[in-house]
Amino acid sequence: MTQTVTATYDDAMKAVNAYDELISKGFPREKLYLDKEAGEVKVIVPDSSQPEAEEILKRHEPNDTRSAPYED
Repeated sequence: MTQTVTATYDDAMKAVNAYDELISKGFPREKLYLDKEAGEVKVIVPDSSQPEAEEILKRHEPNDTRSAPYED
């Protein structure tokens, strides 16, 4: 399965830094979404990559992290 992992930050720079780290770790840009206004980062990953994505997002101190099955 594929999951959408979402993290919400109270600071736009934390969101940008999390997004940049995901890119530097090889997550494809077309599977990443950054909303600076909402302070939100979403990443679409296979189940096998979910723990790594969550770990990266949590390093940047989100207010909330959640995952849900990806729906086309």
